[in-house]
Amino acid sequence: MVSYGQQLPSVKLKPFFQEVKTEIQLPEGAAQNVLKLFSLQDEIIAVTPQVLYKHKQGKWKGKTGNTKYLSAEIDANGNLWLLTESFLQNEDGSLKIPLPDQVQGDSVLSFFWEGKILHTGTPNGMFSFKDETWEKVKETNGKRVNAIAQDREGILWVATNKGLLKRVPKEWQNLDKILMAIGTEERYFDLHIPKGTNDLIFSAPYSVGCIANDGNHWMWSGKHGLPYGPVTTIKSYNDILWFGTNKGVAKKDDKWHYYQGKRWIPHDKINDILPIDEHTTWIATPEGISQIQQVEMNLEEKAAHYEKIIAERHNRLGLINFSHLDVPGDLSSSRTENQDNDGLWTSTYLAAACFRFAVTQSEEAKKNAIRTFEAVERLETVTGISGLPARSFARSTDLVKQSRSPHPKKWRPSPNKDWQWLDDCSSDEMVGQIFSVALFYDLVADKEMKKRVKALVKRIMDHIIENDFQLIDYDGKPTRWGIWQPDSLNHSKNWAYEKGLYSLELLSFLKVAVYITGDQKYEETYRYLIENHHYAENTVEAKIYGPYENGFSDDILTYLPYYSLSSYARDDQYWPYFKKSIERTWRVCQPDRMPTWNVIASIFLQKDCDLEIAKEELELFPLDLIDWNMTNSHRWDLVENDLVGRGGQRQANNPIPTPESRIFRWNTNPYQFDSGVNGSREVSGTYFLLTYWMARYHHLFK
Repeated sequence: MVSYGQQLPSVKLKPFFQEVKTEIQLPEGAAQNVLKLFSLQDEIIAVTPQVLYKHKQGKWKGKTGNTKYLSAEIDANGNLWLLTESFLQNEDGSLKIPLPDQVQGDSVLSFFWEGKILHTGTPNGMFSFKDETWEKVKETNGKRVNAIAQDREGILWVATNKGLLKRVPKEWQNLDKILMAIGTEERYFDLHIPKGTNDLIFSAPYSVGCIANDGNHWMWSGKHGLPYGPVTTIKSYNDILWFGTNKGVAKKDDKWHYYQGKRWIPHDKINDILPIDEHTTWIATPEGISQIQQVEMNLEEKAAHYEKIIAERHNRLGLINFSHLDVPGDLSSSRTENQDNDGLWTSTYLAAACFRFAVTQSEEAKKNAIRTFEAVERLETVTGISGLPARSFARSTDLVKQSRSPHPKKWRPSPNKDWQWLDDCSSDEMVGQIFSVALFYDLVADKEMKKRVKALVKRIMDHIIENDFQLIDYDGKPTRWGIWQPDSLNHSKNWAYEKGLYSLELLSFLKVAVYITGDQKYEETYRYLIENHHYAENTVEAKIYGPYENGFSDDILTYLPYYSLSSYARDDQYWPYFKKSIERTWRVCQPDRMPTWNVIASIFLQKDCDLEIAKEELELFPLDLIDWNMTNSHRWDLVENDLVGRGGQRQANNPIPTPESRIFRWNTNPYQFDSGVNGSREVSGTYFLLTYWMARYHHLFK
């Protein structure tokens, strides 16, 4: 591998806060519809329709009520009040306040204790209970009262569907008749006064706003980062604001965060929010409670987390890929099964293991690398056709999943009948294998292993060259995507999309072969393709984009060959073409915030290609690797692109934030609004591991 003469740019690593979702389990058999959450002294209280639960020191205790609970609130003295259909009661039921005849419990939208006065909001106004008597507040007649709050100066605020009402000592004011913006539509949903302040935060149909005591008011809508609304629940902890909606929950600290879908919450409807401390918040939904917590860790600890997942659920006969979940979201139902591109994804894990060993000298990393190399090697030996790798393999006795690809793929027997293998090998497998075995040769292999790598590379390259730059399959015909033939790439309209990409791939294969085998015939072939068929010039347009269909799935097939050329062709006379190629490709991919490409571009170009963004993206990558459905097409803060993506999917102008986007990041559209497979699989984390250990090996992360 080439030794770089100049110092590469680097980014300093430090611990960060990783967001972690934990499901808070109520006692077995408990109803999961949590209406309200409170923190009193050293207990957390969860109110469900049937039971009042108290959580202390990790354990729940339940107290069943005689009636159905509809809601709950805490008064100024810290007493819990429970709403039923016909009365309000204190916690032990010793004191009950019958609701007025005009009000049924299910029509109480809000209630609030002002000292000894109880206010209840209903669809037709506010009723106040004082001196054992109910009285309707005439100023609220005909108004839907959604929320009530009182500030430290004693001003009572009432959120209605016909104005924001303010009660000062001697009169009621409807601020929508005086000051409020037309955009609030005179409709308000929740009110909140953060502890220690006299600021009123309110929610309107398309915004949240603040009437600030110091006059520094604000109003946030989608253009300011509010993901969705109307906001029905507002809570805070110090300067951190939480906003609950009927489709997820948002947090605002120095940035906006959005938690929606089962990656974060058991149900999208938010019933209540309980910030416990600066780093821990509980979210109540109709299907249970999620804890969202910031846990301090570093990227190496995060890498170890993914390695553990791979060891537990993603190793099938040495092949590394995603696992299938028979019960969506249930990791105990995980099982491995063959995939069409086992060769590519296993190869990327091999590369990650090689970089990890080179950085740490870990015996575990070395063992993983050797095991994975042997699986990659078997992909070729199992076919019985010299130089032709399989897409995947399995034991002859294993049940295998049939490919759903539009291009037919069949399972074939190995010569000794002990194995079966999937035919129609793609350029995807070739790119991954040539890239990764070169790293294994340089960073891990001992003398005997180097011989095996050399023999494998020689068999593959001889097969391609001797078959007119094609992979010839079991049936004697070229595979669908295993064609690097000059006539096809340069002259066939069917290969116009692949012309630059496949030229880049083959030249990188040949440079690896020259380096590992020392055989000059590969150098001669390399020069022949460049001098007679313009392959170096072709590489300049390896990335197709703009008015042409942008295939994000081909980015990995572009960048891995760039890495190989960076390692083995840097002193080549054709290097300027390759440099021009990656500069052009990086210019297109730079906005995508895909950290693997940032790292490879930085290595190739010997400059900082957004390494800080690469680090940030790795920090943001979720710990939960289940491929949940992630829905973003409803959001207010994401501007939709007028042009649809590949396949006609709606997409945003900017990448969807990583914690809120699809989990499978290698070759997918980062702008696509909606994605996921409903929790039916778990990915392996290799995307993170390769990027992190490659950056560490090249001293881009320190």
